[in-house]
Amino acid sequence: MSADEEAEARGLPPMPPVVLLAVVGLLCGFVVVGLVWLSGEGCARTRDTGKCGALGLPLLILSVVVAIVLGTIALRRLALENPGLISFLGVAFMCLIVVGLLSDRLYSTWTLLIIPGLTAVTFLVADLLAKRLNRADA
Repeated sequence: MSADEEAEARGLPPMPPVVLLAVVGLLCGFVVVGLVWLSGEGCARTRDTGKCGALGLPLLILSVVVAIVLGTIALRRLALENPGLISFLGVAFMCLIVVGLLSDRLYSTWTLLIIPGLTAVTFLVADLLAKRLNRADA
């Protein structure tokens, strides 16, 4: 059964895979931004400071892992190929770009738009890379 037939069998609307990838990437970006914001707010309320201290890195890793898992589930439900690889690479590429280029501007209001949009683009790049890897294996 092809991906289109499987999507129709599940009652999903027929959409191009590029649009589905971008939407899932956008949602994963919002998940990361939301979870990081929630963890920062939780630290601020429980510790009376904006810094999480030793809990900061585990909370950040948990946010990234949750986004990867949710992205994998969404891509699998949409019957796209390589859901785990695409989700992992898409979120990982976004994290690398944010740490490398945007780390000094993380607390800007533009972050709410930049990171989800960036994640949508990195999901598309991850899909291209996964397709190239599949062709190299064949």
